[in-house]
Amino acid sequence: MTLRKLIVSTLLLTSAALTHAIEFQPYSAAALAAAQKADKPVVLQFRADWCPTCRIQDKVLQTLKSEPGLDVTVFKVNFDTEKDLKRQFKVQAQSTMIILRGDRERGRLVGDTTEAGIRTALKSAL
Repeated sequence: MTLRKLIVSTLLLTSAALTHAIEFQPYSAAALAAAQKADKPVVLQFRADWCPTCRIQDKVLQTLKSEPGLDVTVFKVNFDTEKDLKRQFKVQAQSTMIILRGDRERGRLVGDTTEAGIRTALKSAL
């Protein structure tokens, strides 16, 4: 009976680990194109290291990382250097998150640091 409980517990922990998968990656055009081609949900987080709002968003995203069902890739986009991408998506401010599924924009946040707001935006791509 103890072995059975151990196996069941292991399976439950493994399945729980697979149900949440916010993945963080630095932005690259190739990685974004591959994710879009695969019709995967992605977030472009236009951020700057000097931005206090961006740092709060980072903390919220880390908190949400352990939440089941949020299977998205967050691309960390350098607000100061990715000028062409900013123009393409009409981004005016750091701390902007653009939520995409394939090549369709599903949501956009600017300066939102609330857990509920960020969670809702991430779910809009699923």
